Amino acid sequence: MNLLKKILQIIIDKISNKVFSNQIFKRKMDDLKLQNGQIFSFFLNTRINSIKSLDEISFKVFSQNNEDAILEYLILSLKLKDIKFIEIGTEDYSESNTRYIYEKYNCDGLIIDNTSNLISKVSKHLDVWKGNLAIEENFVNIKNINIFINKYFPNKSLDIFSLDIDGIDYWILNELPDDISKIIVAEYNPYFGPDLEITVPYSENFNRSEYHSSNLCWGMSLRALINLMTKKEFIYIGSNSLKNNAFFIKNDLKKLLSLDDIDINKLDSFTNARYRENKDKNNKLQLSSPDQNLDLIKECKVLDLKTNKICKIEDLI
Repeated sequence: MNLLKKILQIIIDKISNKVFSNQIFKRKMDDLKLQNGQIFSFFLNTRINSIKSLDEISFKVFSQNNEDAILEYLILSLKLKDIKFIEIGTEDYSESNTRYIYEKYNCDGLIIDNTSNLISKVSKHLDVWKGNLAIEENFVNIKNINIFINKYFPNKSLDIFSLDIDGIDYWILNELPDDISKIIVAEYNPYFGPDLEITVPYSENFNRSEYHSSNLCWGMSLRALINLMTKKEFIYIGSNSLKNNAFFIKNDLKKLLSLDDIDINKLDSFTNARYRENKDKNNKLQLSSPDQNLDLIKECKVLDLKTNKICKIEDLI
């Protein structure tokens, strides 16, 4: 029995050492990513006044696409100091819009996600004690969003607000105070196309996979998002390279950017997403042509914001 215990302990120690070594290796790789990001930031700053479109800015550190680069451009252009942010929909924070900013600028932040054991999982990727990062493991809905904001940022003096929950994003944004932040990053559904002004109906327990087996009917259209943000006195300045995250700044800050104005009557180039994520009823990835996406969800029910009525997508196209 004692021999068996010793063998089991040796196995456990080896597994633990391997996990520990993998974590150290990943931390070192993340340090290299951070250093590369800082090099990019230096060169970005040398041409900050010549950039005319967000398409000219492309760099990935910890974000899924070029959100790192775009946010860095905005921080440098607006000369933001003592940055404060909220990001909702981060999963374990290994790949998110604000992580690079948090690590580079040591700023105050709040992340919210319903991932279980969130604090533990985030702590595997970064030293949370090195900065003032609040972590909330929770669902966000229209009843609690402003409670979270007031709890951590009672003066609402945010620089960046980022939202990506693949669901009731429109309703969360609609609930925000108009002066919530200087910059807002919000996910939209490019499959809804450039012209429809629609969102999924409100449901506190919305789940995109359960709402439609294709996994494609979620969130809001870009036009619905732009119209909502316009009412809140924000201006649309472009999207990420994947065509699913839109960037907005307060109207009075636009003059500080070198960007050309965008014709919001022509949004085709911002909704022509080519990635493929549709699934079948067994949750298996299908990799169908992106041109088929709208047809796959045409029977889905959405809220038409022009008429404020629930209808099928096929009735609007």
